[in-house]
Amino acid sequence: MNTPTNLKYTASHEWVKSEADGTISIGITQHAQELLGDMVFVENPAVGRKLKAKEECAVVESVKAAADVYSPVSGEVVAVNSELDSSPEKINADAYGAWMFKMKPDNADEVAALMDASAYQAVVDSEAH
Repeated sequence: MNTPTNLKYTASHEWVKSEADGTISIGITQHAQELLGDMVFVENPAVGRKLKAKEECAVVESVKAAADVYSPVSGEVVAVNSELDSSPEKINADAYGAWMFKMKPDNADEVAALMDASAYQAVVDSEAH
């Protein structure tokens, strides 16, 4: 499975990419999209919404199921990927390229404390048994 080492991860299968401007991009992992199957709908949080870490903030819906997406850290939503409104399948095509929303984190230490690729891979491996 592809687990990029330049990203951080959550146990609830979100990935987090730190951007040069201090914001973070968030999406769902390749593992999550493989479990869900073909995406048919994405509901992102509103720009300006303040989120707490682990708060339900978005929904991805596939032909099989709907799944909640959780905020990896506390902060404010600063952008959403509106391309996913009409093309949710972009997540299936490239889970790590199709970011869902961007946040300005309240505390960079929260981002640093998220799992690295090897810790996330261990979570995925433990779920497979």
